[in-house]
Amino acid sequence: MATVSEVLRRPIGHFAERSLAGWALVTGAGVGFGVLLLLVRLRWEPLHAVDHETAAWFNRVVSANGDLVTVLRAVSSLGGRPIMFWLVTIAVVGLLIRRRGRLAVFLIVTGVGALLLDPSLKELVGRLRPMVDIPVASAPGNSFPSGHALGSIVAYGALLLVFLPAMRPRWHRLAIAVVIAVVLAVGLTRIALGVHYVSDVVAGWLLGLAWLGVTAYAFRLWRRERGRPLRPLVAGLEPEAGREIAPAPAEEHVLPHPRAAVAEVLTGWVLVFGALYAFGMLVSYYVDGTFVETLDREVPAWFAAHRTDTLNQVSHLASMAGNTHAILLVSLVFCPLALAFWRRWRPVLFVALTMFGELSLFLASSHAVGRPRPDVPHLDGPLPTSSFPSGHIAATMCLWLAIALLVMPRTDSRWRWLTVALAVVMPLVVAASRIYRGMHHPSDFVGAMLLTGLWIGLLWLVVRPNEELTEHTGETAAADPHPQAPAELSDLDDELVRSARRD
Repeated sequence: MATVSEVLRRPIGHFAERSLAGWALVTGAGVGFGVLLLLVRLRWEPLHAVDHETAAWFNRVVSANGDLVTVLRAVSSLGGRPIMFWLVTIAVVGLLIRRRGRLAVFLIVTGVGALLLDPSLKELVGRLRPMVDIPVASAPGNSFPSGHALGSIVAYGALLLVFLPAMRPRWHRLAIAVVIAVVLAVGLTRIALGVHYVSDVVAGWLLGLAWLGVTAYAFRLWRRERGRPLRPLVAGLEPEAGREIAPAPAEEHVLPHPRAAVAEVLTGWVLVFGALYAFGMLVSYYVDGTFVETLDREVPAWFAAHRTDTLNQVSHLASMAGNTHAILLVSLVFCPLALAFWRRWRPVLFVALTMFGELSLFLASSHAVGRPRPDVPHLDGPLPTSSFPSGHIAATMCLWLAIALLVMPRTDSRWRWLTVALAVVMPLVVAASRIYRGMHHPSDFVGAMLLTGLWIGLLWLVVRPNEELTEHTGETAAADPHPQAPAELSDLDDELVRSARRD
């Protein structure tokens, strides 16, 4: 039987073992990077041969397949700075909203360190990128180490350490495996695309692992100074923060009857498409000689006759506010912030279904109707879709209206009216720019309004994104259905007492 002293020593021993293992891993990664750096600087022939032969082999395989190049570029973008910056920034803001400042500081320090290490070492080493027979991709700057490999292992690894406690234990291994797979895939795509050597990518992984280990160890020392218990890193940096940083800790289920909701949404989608198709065919081919036909002909012609270079530039900027990139950017910022503030998946689901439905309805109805664009010069050139309905206007209207419907009942701040203003102004600005640029008729704008009204109305009834607000009000009313009843009964009792005394 173990003595009391042995039992007390076990945690200390376990901590020492884990600390030594972590120290060995970080030290090994750092030493490995140092060795690679030295070999690259000395132009060691065996390493030089492996790097160039591998680059040439991948170029022969990849350059012959355009679809493969597209896939490799898409996977490679997962390690690019735009996605890394978005992920870390949204995570930091969400953690600050949830009042987890230490974790936010960890992400900031870890991310900024990686941003500084990459260009500094590239400039120090000065290694040129691979020269291949058939270039399929390009990248600025020097080659060693790979910024994508370094950034992906640091960013995804740091996010994993922070948010592991928010996951159920049975999902931990899967999350770790997914992060490892993404990091490996990003690194391999950089080699396959011919923008990095094998040693560049391996060096990026080693340096990233070393830096991540240093910042994680520093965070654990911080916790120790604050008297917090130290646990294995596989449990996350702050295991006790699991519920607080969970996306929706108070939401038991997103929708009470998901199968019925899916059936309702699909049925509604078909009905909305039918309405759009009928209206589109009507205004496109059956209004000759009517006011609608005159309006659709004269308004784009008037705008085309009054074009100037300044208005062309302004309309281009306004039109960009409704393109896919702008709409996606606003959605990817709003949805995580909404989740952080409201701790509910249902509002996020409402926005996601709104935008997915808008896109699918636009593409389907545009293909089915096949309406020609206005008979004026088109400033945006030929587009793969037809004129009805306007995808720019519909996407802008759906997004900002959905945001306004969510924000208005959830806050008392006067700034909430800004969302209403944006829901009105943004579609009008985008609509004016699209008609000015000769890309749409006025009735295409009406078609976008029809799409928005029918689709958001359907989702409002099915998803009920503000349902918890109604439930809270109902619970309050049920708990106190007659708040004035006690005072009324008291007044009645006093009156009976006074009447009895008079008698």
